[in-house]
Amino acid sequence: MRTLYAPLFFFGYIAAALSLADHPLWLLPLLASAVLLSFTCERLIPYKAAWNQTQGDGRRDLCHALINECLTLCSVAAIPLLAHWLPGAGFWPDQWPLALQLLLAIALADLGITLVHYASHRSPLLWRLHAVHHSVTRLYGFNGLMKHPLHQLLETLGGTLPLLLLGLPVDVAALLAFSVSIQLLLQHSNVDMRIGGLRHVFAWAPVHRLHHLKYGRTGDVNFALFFPLWDRLLGTLLYLPGYALADDDMGIGDRPDYPQAYLAQLREPWVSGEFHPPALLPVGLRQALAERTEAQVTQN
Repeated sequence: MRTLYAPLFFFGYIAAALSLADHPLWLLPLLASAVLLSFTCERLIPYKAAWNQTQGDGRRDLCHALINECLTLCSVAAIPLLAHWLPGAGFWPDQWPLALQLLLAIALADLGITLVHYASHRSPLLWRLHAVHHSVTRLYGFNGLMKHPLHQLLETLGGTLPLLLLGLPVDVAALLAFSVSIQLLLQHSNVDMRIGGLRHVFAWAPVHRLHHLKYGRTGDVNFALFFPLWDRLLGTLLYLPGYALADDDMGIGDRPDYPQAYLAQLREPWVSGEFHPPALLPVGLRQALAERTEAQVTQN
């Protein structure tokens, strides 16, 4: 179950979405079933039992998820209108099979989203917006949708504007939005999934959890949404199979007092917060990073 969970979840739901391409409204209940299945499996086979315990964040996370998913729906619905205003080149290969069109859309969108994400860890202004997402101290399915709406807008533009200029069809856009939601559920899941060699192909939870480490720049790794290839090219790919994450490894180390309420998080980018000394690296993590560096030097 642990080995099969991620590929079955990912490919099963995307295959189901492709079969419903002519009935896009059915993608909503399909996504709801994915959320329910994700939550159920997190209870049955958790990676961290402590991360299943609410920290007074349930209502806030639900607000983030509902509002950001509504924004996504509005973005997809606006595509026909945008098509009249954007100078579309008509290069989109709409004669391809729908599955290949979706794969192309995912790959191009992933590159754009990854670059916006990377920039958000380099630009102080963008980081203030992105910090909302990193303020979580436990990882579970809904965390992927926990974003400041303005940062979600930036990621959406980075991922879809090039596609719209190519002439992205509405049906492919709807499937892309669904696929992103499925990937976010998997990427932030608290399911104890074992992905083996698939870690080289997909940025699922065992890869992405390291991105949420609270220890300063240590978490500036594994930015990709779908494909770790982009991190390999950026030089930001990290995998530490020998390090077992602790229950309290997540969050923003120098902002332990980051606001937890939904409206307070929306205001926080425009407020001068009080910074604390960076959280110290645990001995086990420091040792794992040192061993990785030593292995890289030996290989070179």
